[in-house]
Amino acid sequence: MSINAERIALAGEYVLGLLDPAERERVDERAATDAALVTAICDWQRHFSAIDAAAVPMVPSPGLWDRIDASIGDSAQQSRRKAGGGLGTALSRFWNSFAIWRPLGMAGAFASLVFAVLLAIRIAGGPEVPQLVAVLTAPDGRAAAVVNAYADGTVQLVPLDAIAVPEGRVLEVWTLQTRERGPVSLARMDKARTIRLDLKGLSAAEVGHLFEITLEPDGGSPTGRPTGPVLMKGLAATRL
Repeated sequence: MSINAERIALAGEYVLGLLDPAERERVDERAATDAALVTAICDWQRHFSAIDAAAVPMVPSPGLWDRIDASIGDSAQQSRRKAGGGLGTALSRFWNSFAIWRPLGMAGAFASLVFAVLLAIRIAGGPEVPQLVAVLTAPDGRAAAVVNAYADGTVQLVPLDAIAVPEGRVLEVWTLQTRERGPVSLARMDKARTIRLDLKGLSAAEVGHLFEITLEPDGGSPTGRPTGPVLMKGLAATRL
């Protein structure tokens, strides 16, 4: 792995809280002298904040507020001990002040999956950066796919799970930009796969546009509108 790829991966693990305390401290120290690392950390924070914004709200578990109070007290004591610790520590305190909230919007397994997808795209060195992101969630609230929207008007669908497609049925991808026009079919697939899609004369994706996948008869919806069950759906979220 190149130095830049290592830096990008490390920054992503730092933002997601995948590092142990000693590793985080080393990243804080390195960030004080590594401007590129700071940039990578901020970049990952923007990516995952957009995904957080699209996550389905969850009801807090009993006793959560007591744990929050305890965490705030511990964080305040640690912040006083580390005051004046440099740029890396300041960044760590700023981002970690939200750490107790992140589990409410993003499960750890989902975070790891999305991180793997985004890391692969970034390390590949492609020139394109998604302008918007939509997290498609299943009826049970589980994240099932990510849609990246690009400046050229295309979107990329990245499934996070395998989808069982019965014989004689297909997956159909839809977008809804305005209720006046209604849902528009973008593609049909016999199985879940990563695919780049043209919006077929529609305007470029904007915040709030809906993307969804339904299960339709072989050949696609007979009406030009979704007829089968909705397997997953989500709204395009904050511009990155």
